[in-house]
Amino acid sequence: MHRIDLHYTLRPREAAATRQDLHHPLMHLLQAVAEQGSISAAARASGLSYRHVWGELKRWEAQLGETLVVWSKGQSAHLSEFGQKLLWAERQTQARLAPQIDALRADLERTFAVAFDPSAHVLPLYASHDDALPLLRDWVAPQGLHLELRFCGSVDAIGALNEGRCTLAGFHCLHQPDRDSLTARSYRERLQPGHHKLIGFATRSQGLLVAPGNPLGLKGLADVVTQRARFVRRSLGTGTRVLLEDLLRPLGCSSEDLHLHGADEPSHSAVALAIRSGAADVGLGLASVAQVHGLGFVPLVEEQYHLVCLKSALETPPLQALRKHLQSPDWARTLGSLAGYAPAASGAVRPLRGELPWWTFRRPK
Repeated sequence: MHRIDLHYTLRPREAAATRQDLHHPLMHLLQAVAEQGSISAAARASGLSYRHVWGELKRWEAQLGETLVVWSKGQSAHLSEFGQKLLWAERQTQARLAPQIDALRADLERTFAVAFDPSAHVLPLYASHDDALPLLRDWVAPQGLHLELRFCGSVDAIGALNEGRCTLAGFHCLHQPDRDSLTARSYRERLQPGHHKLIGFATRSQGLLVAPGNPLGLKGLADVVTQRARFVRRSLGTGTRVLLEDLLRPLGCSSEDLHLHGADEPSHSAVALAIRSGAADVGLGLASVAQVHGLGFVPLVEEQYHLVCLKSALETPPLQALRKHLQSPDWARTLGSLAGYAPAASGAVRPLRGELPWWTFRRPK
């Protein structure tokens, strides 16, 4: 079985009339030989030299391991049976896939139109898993702002920002976390006043995801610990894992003291599915996720979800456009329709020292 590779070509709009979809140069040569009856006539009809056509046919015969053209002295050249089958396959493919090809081309043209539209903007965003961000992406796209959204852990998102892999990062934490909290230890060296800028986004409700009706009667993490409820934990590097450790700390324990069940999960939805399937009793997650998956929810904290960028990028057109959209009353109403979410200085530039007050020292020069 031979592999089929596809590619596309960017052309000026006025060149569209000469377009050939899924064009393969060998098929053009075979069609010319079949119609003209000789290699020399096929070369003339194609605007190519005899030497080029001959060389290409021989190269393809060697690559495919089959004879393509048959001729004898004094007789017209004709395609071998294999060559005829190749042309048949080409015609079948073009006829069968024409609607899909047209749809794919239209989709590509719409997407690439953004690159040629000076009023459109693309904003790469790495972010902790969140239900509001896909909503925002879909809401701003018709207005010319395209969020290139990739979900990962909060710590990993900020790392991607500092390494230049994105322009904006999304992370979450308790409002004004303690200076000696895991939140502070996780973010202190990654976020620095004067270098990073916070942009307000939302508050959201995190709590215990439990089976419908909360059959174990869990009221908080203390119950989870004492009842040895099967707990499904988020993976390292996620903001929810950091939050869990900070919530367990006043109880004098860590997540290792929980009755952990199964592998650590990468997302809120994965935690919800584990509980919904009965593989676990409880996990930490969002109110919106509980609603989507039909689970019970025990609220624990209201946390801040922040967007962060480098100071040097704050006044660039994509970020200016995003901040304007976030400050819109229409977006506030859209965000408020999501369970457990509320706007929180959306679009406003927030002081890093005020929101994350753990810098009590000067940065080393």
